[in-house]
Amino acid sequence: MVKIDPLASKISSDTYLGFDFGNKKIGVAVGQTTTAIANPLQTLRSINQKPHWELISQLIKEWNPIGFIVGISKQADGSDNIITPRMLKFCRQLEGRYNLPVYPIDEALTTFEAKQLLFDDLHVSADKLWEVQDQLAAQLILQSWLNNRLKTDVQ
Repeated sequence: MVKIDPLASKISSDTYLGFDFGNKKIGVAVGQTTTAIANPLQTLRSINQKPHWELISQLIKEWNPIGFIVGISKQADGSDNIITPRMLKFCRQLEGRYNLPVYPIDEALTTFEAKQLLFDDLHVSADKLWEVQDQLAAQLILQSWLNNRLKTDVQ
């Protein structure tokens, strides 16, 4: 007979992974709805301009998220830009591969904001900036989603 820990059934993940998709690299962040805090996690280099699915799978196994938040870039007028279709394809692939919900959100200026914070405010070197700006952008994307969710839950 298998014993089931009564606490185990009460524990449910509230973890989400956030992504800042790019052709060369993808920033990843992690956050929880209970804390409403997102943290930068990692920058994944793409392979021939395709997501490194093996590393994404490892992160999913490690963090056990219940969903994904993906920043979608648009023009100022709301129309698609050159990378928007690839971002939407990434969303479909995430959902299809991992059978988890994907929440695309507007990422307006998150990479710019991340660069501004790192370079101007924290004086991070250009080399280090290239390594971490995308994971910080992913954090900003995920944090924005968590903040909006919190506002909706409070109302």
